[in-house]
Amino acid sequence: MSEVKIAAETRTEFGKGAARRIRRESKVPAVVYGHGGEPLHITLPGHELQLALRTPNVLLTLDVEGKTQLVIPKAVQRDAIKGFLEHVDLLLVKSGEKVTVEVYVHTEGDLAPGAFLLEHVLSTLTVEAEATHIPESVTVSIAGLEAGAAILAKDIPLPEGTVLAIDEDAVVLQVLAAQAEEATDDAADASTEA
Repeated sequence: MSEVKIAAETRTEFGKGAARRIRRESKVPAVVYGHGGEPLHITLPGHELQLALRTPNVLLTLDVEGKTQLVIPKAVQRDAIKGFLEHVDLLLVKSGEKVTVEVYVHTEGDLAPGAFLLEHVLSTLTVEAEATHIPESVTVSIAGLEAGAAILAKDIPLPEGTVLAIDEDAVVLQVLAAQAEEATDDAADASTEA
């Protein structure tokens, strides 16, 4: 779990025009929610935030006018074409507080020899963990698995202090037998008529 410190500024202007002006200054408009308080509208430095968000479930320490707050990203909006950050929703957390997040499922090892395909039914796993100890990902071995094998959520080893927040019998990965595509009679007839 990585923690990144970022200086934030409160903002008083809202709307599309204000958001565009903020982005022209290479900054990102953001809102901090949580703990029953009023939402806090802030502006964050774009480049620093972009680098921080490369790490999934990053813990951010915001310095807002001398007051520090721990937050995690809840929703990130990016420009669909250029990929720059348009807006970020942040969730206020406290040390020791449990949060529900999604972590990526990574695989290690090779399937059994043969024509097998690995299907990622779920690419992320919803877990509950302490806000200051959120795992970046979980790893599961697929070594030697053959067609018909499935890995359930309960079969994935989780770091200490992390518990599943989904059905433990949910299929995460499954191994399928590769199927060869056969030429159909219609395709053969179409090529002879041309």
